[in-house]
Amino acid sequence: MARKMLVDGVLDKVGEETKQYDFDLFVIGAGSGGVRASRTSAAFGAKVAICELPFHPISSEVIGGVGGTCVIRGCVPKKILVYGSEFRGEFEDSRNFGWEIDGKINFNWKKLLHNKTQEITRLNGIYMRLLSNAGVTMIEGEGKLIDAHTVEITEPDGTTKKHSAKHILIATGSRAQRANIPGKELAITSDEALSLEELPKRVVILGAGYIALEFASIWQGMGAEVDVFYRKELPLRGFDDEMRAVVAKNLEGRGIRLHPGTNLTELRKSEDGISVLTDHGDEFTADVVLFATGRVPNTKRLNLQSVGVELDNAGAIKVDEYSCTSVPNIWAVGDVTNRMNLTPVALMEGTCFSKTVFGGQPTKPDYADIPCAVFCLPPLSIVGLSEQQALEQAKNDILVYTSSFNPMKNTISGRQEKTVMKLVVDSETDKVLGASMCGPDAPEIMQGIAVALKCGATKAQFDSTVGIHPSAAEEFVTMRTLTRRVAAGTKPKTNL
Repeated sequence: MARKMLVDGVLDKVGEETKQYDFDLFVIGAGSGGVRASRTSAAFGAKVAICELPFHPISSEVIGGVGGTCVIRGCVPKKILVYGSEFRGEFEDSRNFGWEIDGKINFNWKKLLHNKTQEITRLNGIYMRLLSNAGVTMIEGEGKLIDAHTVEITEPDGTTKKHSAKHILIATGSRAQRANIPGKELAITSDEALSLEELPKRVVILGAGYIALEFASIWQGMGAEVDVFYRKELPLRGFDDEMRAVVAKNLEGRGIRLHPGTNLTELRKSEDGISVLTDHGDEFTADVVLFATGRVPNTKRLNLQSVGVELDNAGAIKVDEYSCTSVPNIWAVGDVTNRMNLTPVALMEGTCFSKTVFGGQPTKPDYADIPCAVFCLPPLSIVGLSEQQALEQAKNDILVYTSSFNPMKNTISGRQEKTVMKLVVDSETDKVLGASMCGPDAPEIMQGIAVALKCGATKAQFDSTVGIHPSAAEEFVTMRTLTRRVAAGTKPKTNL
């Protein structure tokens, strides 16, 4: 019934005409999705409030700050560290281009850390001003539900206040979790990794997803010895198998030691640092152990189930295709719903929510052909279907085009690291189903490819596009030789 009223544009009118609320919308969580939803809802004329914990630019103990995980403890500070780590390779590559670097090159970790903190502080201020300029009421504190229309805020000084709202949007994101092994308190998560007082010389990382590989590249690029442990044969579970193998080879080529099929069993404090024991009976010593074993939705302290908001087995909020929960006036967007946990997706979901509830335009988020990137060195970026996904979904045979080459820069620098590109094409329709690239500037190149896929581009249209020469990107429009044709229903082969 609630969905029918929503589509008809009359949600809230039944039994609510005379009831008064403090706000039309109250948002819990000022990350990417919450801020976007607040601003766009206010632009539609809604009276909006948003709450968030205080911003602590140094401490990683409080998950707070307007801007959320992405700005405060995620994408932005991580990318700054990635930039910092790239220079070591650039210095090495520069020699054959005529640059004579004499003497030792020193790296000042504390200076980078200070500048990173200054930048996220600046961005936090920008987000605060965006909300203020949009007319959104900002409330500092931790929010939880009292009933379907009431939010209680615990302010920094411990006092509590209640606010009523016609609609409540939950956008509290997710948090890092630690593996449950003896000595787990000796490990850190990505939160702490962004603010370490000292740069570690020996690092052990458990996990093989985005966060694990990005921090492996960061620390290796800054001179640390890095060992990465994971259970599967290849890192980056869920990505195209062929590209996973390329990433693994590149990481090892940069000096990162990979330990597939290996788990950690115990951490112990030792005189020389942290002793790390594995299920193969090996022991390693590290200055820092990073657990990059996934994230969990921030739902525990919201009092959701007492007001009827349903959660799944992982603790994520169940929502329908319009981001509405099991309670008709309570909504959720972003990582807290565990749909597709990417910042731009949370922005899209926040915009769709506002159009649906306050704009009179019921709008569903579109999750097709969403590009993403792993900012390891060199980076991996993808859009659309992997070869494995294409074979699972397609009724027709799959045509696979690949290109592996030495980037022009590497032919002079001498770096032994190939760029690899891949296109997955439907044999009957000629439609490009997926694209991937591992190599320098991959995320920048893939953004344009994502536009093409969103428009339903065919391989013939790729072929008819004139390339930019000399560039790596032109390979995407000059791949003419078919690498392989895979019959529908067959298991793809991986070139390991």
